[in-house]
Amino acid sequence: MSKSKKGKGSTKIEKKDKNLSQGSSKHKDPQADLELQEDMENADRESARFVEPGDIVPDKNPETLSKKQYEKELRRLQIELVKLQEWVKFKGLKVVVIFEGRDAAGKGGVIKRITQCLNPRNTRVVALGVPTEREKTQWYFQRYVPHLPAAGEIVLFDRSWYNRAGVERVMGFCTDEEYWEFMRACPEFERMLVRSGIILIKYWFSVSDSEQEKRFLARIDDRTKRWKLSPMDVEARSRWVDYSKAKDVMMKYTDIKQAPWYVVNADVKTKARLNCIAHLLKQIPYEDLTPDRIELPPRQSDEGYVRPPYEDQTFVPEVY
Repeated sequence: MSKSKKGKGSTKIEKKDKNLSQGSSKHKDPQADLELQEDMENADRESARFVEPGDIVPDKNPETLSKKQYEKELRRLQIELVKLQEWVKFKGLKVVVIFEGRDAAGKGGVIKRITQCLNPRNTRVVALGVPTEREKTQWYFQRYVPHLPAAGEIVLFDRSWYNRAGVERVMGFCTDEEYWEFMRACPEFERMLVRSGIILIKYWFSVSDSEQEKRFLARIDDRTKRWKLSPMDVEARSRWVDYSKAKDVMMKYTDIKQAPWYVVNADVKTKARLNCIAHLLKQIPYEDLTPDRIELPPRQSDEGYVRPPYEDQTFVPEVY
């Protein structure tokens, strides 16, 4: 199992965890407080952890698919995704897929492959930035609600309301009361979404310590990817264990029957993408509504049409 040194902020966070049960009982459930406190303490024991595949199987020489095999299977799955999209549109289904996980775990890569061949009018990605000062005063879930799907739509959340259970908790961006309220409200919020007819699917992308470091270094070396590595990502890596503890508790309280968590072993990107897409396709029964092949009609005759002079048009310079 991978081991990482705790960052300087770990002590502060551990103290905050130990004091969770203290404070105003007006805002807390004593029994839930006790259970959550026990979970946080148990998270220190490796045997009690909700282990991630990437944590416990950092294979030094993982068996990879050949490029030809990967592209062939990806093509097949993307054709099935198009069929699924047509079915969702035809039946007026509402689908929400949440992608969570550690930084550089490959969430963006699988989202890109899912949407690559789909209609952006029916399938869209939601990746919200830091909340504004106004949004900070709203009901926590309020900023996410406007992005929920209407009939015939699929919405992919590249990170979601689970920011509160992860980065906000670990980095101290929310109070204990706000965190506890999220833990109580989130399962009910998601059950409400499901009762309203939304199909809610949640994925957690797991990556090992060594693989994450490898991907971080690759981003540093690639100028086109450096924007993906923020100071927050660097700080988060120094708090690896704190994030593990936060994730364990999140899984404990939000892995509900109506919307369970599905963990994707993401140490090998190609396999993670194929496994996730294949699993997603199995979550929604669908039929093939691929339109029949059409024949293009003959082009209209240009008889009587005079094209404007070439010199009157502004063209993009042909540099290449």
